[in-house]
Amino acid sequence: MTSLINNTAIGSFNQKNGLNQTVDIEINTQGLNCPLPILKTKKALANMVSGQILRVTSTDLGAIRDFQVFTQQTGNVLIGQYMNGTVCVHILQRK
Repeated sequence: MTSLINNTAIGSFNQKNGLNQTVDIEINTQGLNCPLPILKTKKALANMVSGQILRVTSTDLGAIRDFQVFTQQTGNVLIGQYMNGTVCVHILQRK
């Protein structure tokens, strides 16, 4: 079962498809704890061009807030976040 985090959708994020049609890169950080999901995300974003979409999966619930702060600090766009069972899905757009 999927559910939106904080019952909100951000930007053009669509919970049903999770932007699967437009995701350029996907990384799996499941099983990793802070700060590794953010560090792997930062590395992936460095290899992307502006406008590309990154989908990150994680199991660290602390990553929910971490991704919100990370995107505010870096200027990348947090399109949305949702839970799929025990997996957090974070959708970002490269600035």
